[in-house]
Amino acid sequence: MSIERWQTAWRQLIAPGAPFEVVTPNDGAPRYFRHAPRNLLQVIDAGRVHGDREFLIWQTQRLTFNQFFDQVDRLAEQMVAQFDLQPGERVAIAMRNQPAWLVAFAAIQQCGGVCVPLNSWGLRDELQHGLQDSGSRVLLCDEARFNTLAEDLRREQRATIVVGARDGVLPEYCLRFEDLIIAPAAPFPARPIDPEQAALILYTSGTTSRAKGVVSSHRAISQALFALDFQGAFCAMSSPERIGVVINSGYLPTILAAVPMFHVSGLHAQFLSALRGGRRLLLMYKWDVEHALDLIRDERCTQFNGAPVMMQQLLASPRFASEHTASLFGLGLGGGASSAGVLDNMLRLKPEVIGGAGYGLTESNGIGAAIGGDPFVYKPASAGWALPIVDIRIGDDPHQAQSAGARGLIWLRSPTLMSAYWNLPEATSHCLRDGWLDTGDIGYLDDEGFLTITGRVKELINRGGEKISAAEIETCILDMPGVLEAAAFAIADPLLGEVVGLAVHGQASSLPQEPQVCAFIAERLAAYKVPARVYRLLDPLPRNATGKVLKAHMQENLDA
Repeated sequence: MSIERWQTAWRQLIAPGAPFEVVTPNDGAPRYFRHAPRNLLQVIDAGRVHGDREFLIWQTQRLTFNQFFDQVDRLAEQMVAQFDLQPGERVAIAMRNQPAWLVAFAAIQQCGGVCVPLNSWGLRDELQHGLQDSGSRVLLCDEARFNTLAEDLRREQRATIVVGARDGVLPEYCLRFEDLIIAPAAPFPARPIDPEQAALILYTSGTTSRAKGVVSSHRAISQALFALDFQGAFCAMSSPERIGVVINSGYLPTILAAVPMFHVSGLHAQFLSALRGGRRLLLMYKWDVEHALDLIRDERCTQFNGAPVMMQQLLASPRFASEHTASLFGLGLGGGASSAGVLDNMLRLKPEVIGGAGYGLTESNGIGAAIGGDPFVYKPASAGWALPIVDIRIGDDPHQAQSAGARGLIWLRSPTLMSAYWNLPEATSHCLRDGWLDTGDIGYLDDEGFLTITGRVKELINRGGEKISAAEIETCILDMPGVLEAAAFAIADPLLGEVVGLAVHGQASSLPQEPQVCAFIAERLAAYKVPARVYRLLDPLPRNATGKVLKAHMQENLDA
């Protein structure tokens, strides 16, 4: 392994005339990829060349690229014909992962609409907030979400397309998705799309407050997707032996998609990247580790990306080290910090694996830093180097960067950043400052330029003036045998203001007791970081759709 060799490969990829040529504007604007698509229509239409190759697999449904695009074209034509959908109008999607979700997204873009993916895990109030806040004219939803919202949709007479509706008469304001995708399609003229035009409103997780709508332009998403392509190319150049094993295996590139499509890791890194690249995409309705292993075995999946808790469950299964995962060469981590134990297990059980991780936010379209292949083996706990179109600064002020190794607030600048929070100018100005994104995350850049995430600003526990990172404690205790999940948080204390509380989840037979947990942490971290109270939980920690622990909800139940 050689840092110099990796840096040379990096420079070759972004040089003038190279496939991933990076342009530095004279006006001080962020760098960008010269050859990236201009808008999402170009991104989506690139998938049409793959023809009769198999694209989507979900339960009993199997679609080729041609069949997928046939449904997209028919749905787009029908949305214009039935609803007179105009460019710039918002169209919401509320359903669990299935082919209709992907068809709907592509059709909305073909109409020039703005797609509003809603959190399908949300309850009625959360779904209604997204619909009303975005002002979506049309809703595409599955039957479960339709039933949840039935009273609201009837009251508002909101135009709705229902997927998988059982036999029976739908209300007059509803159409059946299955009817629309077999209706005759009369192609309508392509609608011109300005790269700066809004393409997407993705709602943030909303773990502590109302979810905010993140507005992204066609250009921002297209640059983000090209950055993902760059990372794949750089991984191949920096890890030729690992890539050679994959190529020589003969397996078709097949992604197991278990994360929701209403999140950037599912929408950008899996769906849209697979569509452009001609890769098979296997959709899971919801995460289940045994079912995931069945799918990996039966469909010969080559790539799985998931949150650390998913990866932990996958690695913990006795089946992982068996022939059931013989085809699985790519493992990607995202959505949270991983413990050293998870990373060690991944590399021990699959030494030839192309492991990877990354760092990004909904507000940056998932783009920030990335690492994969040999560099991942070199520094598995880091988030990698800033991607070529990204500037990363550490400190309270992005214009006064701190030195290597100093921890502080992480700022990002790139062409992939959101345009704004939807209808929230004050929140936008607080988060976006002079073109820099205040991520709310804490981390540092080492002397080789690798980024490491150490916690969240809002998840710092202030114990008598000493700031403690919740993430540091969680990462530490996850290395203790018997602990499957962990969440650290502040507990009010009359003397110190706040002290550390820690919830740990595991099996009843192996979950350590409070004194053992505290002793384990005391051997590894400063005394003031040892929890004042440990809660042992036999049920998994509550999480939102993106895999983040719902700490406020959990604490309410702990205190009840």
